[in-house]
Amino acid sequence: MSTPETVTESVDPTLERPVVTIDSGQVRGIWREGSAAFLGVPFAEAPVGPLRFEAPVPVAPWDGVRDAAELGPTPQRKQLAEITLIPEPSIPGDSTLNVNVYTPSPGAPDAALPVLVYIHGGGYTAGSPASPWYDGRAFNRDGVVTVSISYRLGFDGFGYIEGAPSNRGVRDWLLALDWVQRNVAAFGGDPARVTIAGQSAGGGAVLTLLGMPAAQHLFRSVWCLSGAVADVTEARARTFAETLARLAGVEATRDGFASLPETRVLELQDAATNPDDLDPMAGVAAMLQDGLPWGPMIDGDLITRPTLDSLRSGVGGDKPLVLGATDDEFTMATDAQKNKLRFVPASLVLGRLLTDRDRRKAYLAANRPQRRKGTAAMLGRFMTDSMFRAPIVRVAEARAAHPTWVYRFSWASPKLGWAAHCLDVPFWFDCLDAEKVDFIAGDNPPQALASELHGAAVSLVLEGAPGWRAWSDAPGATRVFGGGVRAPSVLADGYAEVRALV
Repeated sequence: MSTPETVTESVDPTLERPVVTIDSGQVRGIWREGSAAFLGVPFAEAPVGPLRFEAPVPVAPWDGVRDAAELGPTPQRKQLAEITLIPEPSIPGDSTLNVNVYTPSPGAPDAALPVLVYIHGGGYTAGSPASPWYDGRAFNRDGVVTVSISYRLGFDGFGYIEGAPSNRGVRDWLLALDWVQRNVAAFGGDPARVTIAGQSAGGGAVLTLLGMPAAQHLFRSVWCLSGAVADVTEARARTFAETLARLAGVEATRDGFASLPETRVLELQDAATNPDDLDPMAGVAAMLQDGLPWGPMIDGDLITRPTLDSLRSGVGGDKPLVLGATDDEFTMATDAQKNKLRFVPASLVLGRLLTDRDRRKAYLAANRPQRRKGTAAMLGRFMTDSMFRAPIVRVAEARAAHPTWVYRFSWASPKLGWAAHCLDVPFWFDCLDAEKVDFIAGDNPPQALASELHGAAVSLVLEGAPGWRAWSDAPGATRVFGGGVRAPSVLADGYAEVRALV
């Protein structure tokens, strides 16, 4: 029997804190403005020691009442400080596989409220569920139980190890969702009405799960924000593992990798996938062509084929899907090069990334307004389109007649100058007053826009549709959030600019 970090034998009624009984024991949460939070509740044993490279093991029952008043340890041991715009703290500790549950009806199984499960992003190597932006207050206000989950990251979660279970991070998602099925009723949720959602790598995660036959019983609908699907090939994953082992001076075996402290793996995993002699443009080209180096792997077991092929075959076709992206996910990053690129033609820069001349001409012609903003802006838009926006069209087309809605987030932050990566997240969660939102959205972000986007999310969770015409009914139909007062809210072909890349 595992021992909780804090155990009491009886509930102190003077604390007036909610206590819920789940299949592993009792947990005591905290009240906050009419809803309750149960933080850091473990769904699996700590993935350390002999369990480090194993599939997640369901947490053993405990005696007494486990305190759930503080966020639990996070798998994240470093932050992507140079590119992330979301405050996602790293919390030390071993019991990193945990969930946070936010609910307006703790201990009321008859409430049967719909459930939202959120998977954080971070390129599959960083990020954590501990962000104040992922707090479920607004969804609780709208009658939705909200759960944020953690999962192993980087090499520990996704690296290839001979003799170890593949896709350990994916298996963490599956066990967390299974935990929700078994326990969310105790928090007032309905396990038959679960929506999964995520942003960036988390968006890729929910698309991966949507395309997995083994996951179909775990959720009812999906919302994908700026999804980055990995679909790493086994051969590529083997190469990265061998390179990491060579850099560490160990055998590329389970024992060899187990001899490395997690801190050493973190030092080396970037070097294993980014050769020092690769010039910046070649690095960009490699990322756009090959995708992310760490993430779900096509292992022939848990994941048998690329996600797009799976969706095209009809897997997940009965589940409503909403997906979209910001207009300029990467343009803020390329802005740093705008002086260097000022006099370099966009066609010349893109020539190294989009080698097919006819496609390049068609793409540039379709993006004349962006091209007029300069070569750096055009490069940022191309990277955005290649990584996020063109895949949206591919997924929507692969789903054919299955219920699919597409949107764009077009509001440009006055602080950043663009509709940048992560900007939509506090609007989606309707938490514009949360910590550091002003850093990304300025001092007075439009609440009306948050109400629109968050309202659409609530509509999907409650009713199975977000409230505008589906792409599956009218191919190309795209809801535009924040496009301006005079702009139409729904475009007939909102992703026309990326057609040359599809």
